[in-house]
Amino acid sequence: AVVIVLEGLRRTTGMALFITTIVFFVMALIGGELPGEFAARSIPADRLTYYLAWDSTATLGITMKIVATVVVIYVLFGQVLFKAGGSQFFTGIAMALMGKYRGGPAKIAIVGSSLFGSISGNIVSNVMTVGTVTIPLMIRVGFKPHLAAAIEACASTAGQITPPVMGIAAFIMAEFLQVPFHEVALAALIPALLFYLALFIQVDLEAARSRLKPLAKEELPRLGAVLKSGWHFVLPFAVLVYALFWLSYEPEAAGLLAIVVVLGLALIFPFEGHRITLRDLLVMLRDTGLSVLDLFMIGAASGIMIGALNYSGVGFTLSVVLLTVAGGSLIALLVLSALVNIILGLGLPTVGVYILLATLVGPALVKMGISPMAAHMFIMYYGCLSMISPPVAIAAFAAANLAGADHNKAGWAAMAFGWTIFVIPFLFVFSDTLLLKGAPLTIALDVLLAAAGVWFISAAMMGYGWRPMTTPSRIAFALAGVCLFMPASLLGIGRWINLAGVAVAIALFVRERAATRALPAVT
Repeated sequence: AVVIVLEGLRRTTGMALFITTIVFFVMALIGGELPGEFAARSIPADRLTYYLAWDSTATLGITMKIVATVVVIYVLFGQVLFKAGGSQFFTGIAMALMGKYRGGPAKIAIVGSSLFGSISGNIVSNVMTVGTVTIPLMIRVGFKPHLAAAIEACASTAGQITPPVMGIAAFIMAEFLQVPFHEVALAALIPALLFYLALFIQVDLEAARSRLKPLAKEELPRLGAVLKSGWHFVLPFAVLVYALFWLSYEPEAAGLLAIVVVLGLALIFPFEGHRITLRDLLVMLRDTGLSVLDLFMIGAASGIMIGALNYSGVGFTLSVVLLTVAGGSLIALLVLSALVNIILGLGLPTVGVYILLATLVGPALVKMGISPMAAHMFIMYYGCLSMISPPVAIAAFAAANLAGADHNKAGWAAMAFGWTIFVIPFLFVFSDTLLLKGAPLTIALDVLLAAAGVWFISAAMMGYGWRPMTTPSRIAFALAGVCLFMPASLLGIGRWINLAGVAVAIALFVRERAATRALPAVT
């Protein structure tokens, strides 16, 4: 059974995760021979393979349970929704809402990818589905190809951290934390909104700096016409959210209910002249099966890795070593965890990185006083970075192929556009309010400050606010943004730093507005 799982893993995900799994297997075999603090116990090969194949904490453990009972349901939900015409409907909504503004196609990409990605949770399929429409549009209105690819890659990557569905890692997180899935979704809401806000602001400023025009009115669909033709696609989302958040259904039950609603509506209401048939349903089932093959193999492989770590005790010793290396410093441990995330992400899919780090680093972060939710969200966010970080950057490279752009340029641009993924995890570690924990007024204040900080830092990165910036101006904007971003609990003077940021931000706003009014009108 173990050999078959490993071969299936090699065929579906490639060599990186295959080799990593074997390394963890070997570590359990020689755990007692590891040097110094790493030493655990060695497990005989026959006992180890039997345990990994049959124990409920190994191959047949949490990850496989989630894949088999939850992930398959939501992949099928996505297939049914979009085969019924949901992808065209959501793209039409995004075009009607955003196409009339400067840099409209890029904003269409952000809105469309957030709607699509929150359901699919599959980054590359998100890029290939929405990007085939948005990337050519972005290039046509003046975005450079590598920037168009970067914007689509970032927008698609954020689907894994965007409620209501998110990706497989979120369901596994709920199981690890032993909390209802809706708690994870609620905690992810504000960080996801901040990410999309930063991306939206940067796209708008890039369009302003490059003087890009909106799409022509005749190219845009009318919002009323789009809603009239596909209004029924909104109902499954309403049912899903209601079942998850108000009826407290298990995720798989809520997903099944949403699938029934989609199918029922698709049979009653044709979209653009097409009505779902029995043949379409068979195609959806087939495509769902093909889509989850790699997820089943990843689930089995993560079970092997977790089982090997737990049975040999290597997982405990690695956590102890991490705490020792960090020297009791929370900041050092967070930076170390982020680096380990990024390194593992060079070869592993997001869910594999999350499971490994949740097992190895999660306990160490919790021991340092971080809330379990914040610790696991930190790990998941940094696990997503490999999608937009060279040298791998799968999402950016897939988008670059569509754009005909240089892969590395697209990857580095995606990192710049996605800067909030690097920063936001540190914020919610020190400020649970961004995970919707705390008094409502405090949450509102911290979200408002974070949103303002996002704008000022984004403007500094783009070198454009109300007008092109000089280097000193960019530094001043970045400083204001960092002060606004600062968690209130940090160093005991966080609120004073926030106040200083507000003062600097107001001074910059007044100066820039006055300078803009003095400029001659641009025709």
